[in-house]
Amino acid sequence: MLKKRIRHFQRYRDIVYAFTRYGFGFVMNELGLLDLLSVPKKVFTEGNKTIRNKTTGERLRLFLEELGPTFIKIGQIVSTRPDVIPNEIIQELEKLQDQVPLFPYQEVKQIIELEFDQPIEDLFVEFSEFPLAAASIGQVHDAVLSTGERVAVKVQRPNIQPMIETDLEILQDLARLAESRLDWAVRYQIRDIVSELAASIRLELDYENEGRNTERIARQFEQNPKVMIPKIHWDYTTPKVLTMDYMEGIKLNETAKLEQAGYDKKILAERVVHSVFEQILVDGFFHGDPHPGNILALPGEVIAFLDFGIVGRLTTQMKTHVASFMIALMNQNTDEVVKTITNMGLVPEDVNQDKLRADVDQLREKYISIPFSEMKAGQAVNELFSVAYRHRVQIPTDLTILGKTLLTIEGIVEKLDPDLSIIKVAEPFGRQMVKDRLNPKNVAEKVWNQFFEYSTIVNELPRTVKDFTSVMKKGKMRIELSSPELDEFLKKLNRISNRFSFSILLLSFSIIMGGLIIGAAMTGQTSVLLSKVPLIEIGFGLGTTMSVLLLLSIFRSGRF
Repeated sequence: MLKKRIRHFQRYRDIVYAFTRYGFGFVMNELGLLDLLSVPKKVFTEGNKTIRNKTTGERLRLFLEELGPTFIKIGQIVSTRPDVIPNEIIQELEKLQDQVPLFPYQEVKQIIELEFDQPIEDLFVEFSEFPLAAASIGQVHDAVLSTGERVAVKVQRPNIQPMIETDLEILQDLARLAESRLDWAVRYQIRDIVSELAASIRLELDYENEGRNTERIARQFEQNPKVMIPKIHWDYTTPKVLTMDYMEGIKLNETAKLEQAGYDKKILAERVVHSVFEQILVDGFFHGDPHPGNILALPGEVIAFLDFGIVGRLTTQMKTHVASFMIALMNQNTDEVVKTITNMGLVPEDVNQDKLRADVDQLREKYISIPFSEMKAGQAVNELFSVAYRHRVQIPTDLTILGKTLLTIEGIVEKLDPDLSIIKVAEPFGRQMVKDRLNPKNVAEKVWNQFFEYSTIVNELPRTVKDFTSVMKKGKMRIELSSPELDEFLKKLNRISNRFSFSILLLSFSIIMGGLIIGAAMTGQTSVLLSKVPLIEIGFGLGTTMSVLLLLSIFRSGRF
């Protein structure tokens, strides 16, 4: 940890100073970094003067923007977590702008030529020097291939990866330090949150991953001409350069332009909702950041989705949970909603079920008064996640991305067609999923899969038991338990085993005696003599005595 601080000393200072200037210096103070990095007290004073009239959300947004691409991207990702972040802060984080300068064409040209090891003129017939758009990680240029196809080329910023890796390394260091010193950091599992954010950002840095995401979504709509996904040109794509079809259209939030172009906004709204629910509830792989800039309207009310750097993934089980939640919400069924929360996340053992149910009841009562047509799926899901968070129910990241996606889509649809109910559009998808789940063929397939799973466990059981007993024989496992109830139980178990052994001995003796008697009968003898000793008579006497003793022991125990 100390080596990292020395290696990234200046960046550490920048981050700690920013924390302090924007009113979050108490966190750095609790971590002991203010004294370590010799932060002057005037930074506190200057910071307080600057931010005195700003809200926590505003200060947090300005703080992230000042620290650059890594922190902006973290803010954008965190804004998808309404289960963790208060709504007023999320509203500010959604305003985060990529306050980064354009990088010059010469650097763009150099990156492309290094990636493909050939002159840019050999790759593209035309290449616009001025970017169409710029963001924290890269910028997009208009170009034309030798085939005449018009494409959009996304180029990653120079040296962005080492810069982001440095910031992520520092944040992971701070998270470890926080969990070692602060109870709240352990409670909120700060290290896990930072690791999750780091993994998400690293995926966005890989443009080939974005290309694969784009193609997977495109396959979902191969038979639907009303939904367009840009084609990826893999011969012109690397981890730092992404080339795709150029899509020219009108952003869905530009309602005046849509009206001027003669688009039917109601049709656009319905197609957006249908396509999103098809991604979520049919394929379980969906656009994780469908803001208005990433959805275009094309002639014929065709919609086009762009930018698949962030995606959500739902397993079959998670899709079922989402469908069950929507149906429970429509039916105003509190028990089913509580059950859905429990099934969706990791519920702590000490959760107060009564309080959880009371909070869900309160949420249900809110939605009882709302007409079905006005019910908002995104808002309901995010409020549900807030309830889950209050009770420390851990909701999987992909489900929080889903909540954010629904909320964003609702915002778009509200401007296009305020009368369209997303819940109503989602209802057929949810009911179809429930039907599919109850379909005898699917049930049989599930049972069959479970049978194979359990048969594997059974097949491995003898080896597992053998390994366990081998370890115990070698004395490598030692278990010591002390409990009055356990001691009494062991005594009873010992008596039972002794009686069981006695019974087996008696049974063996009886079998031997039976054999002697049968042998004597076959030879016509009335007794069997061994050195003039009558074995049958003696054996009968011993057997009778042993049987009487066993019966007395059973009666004496009081448990016949």
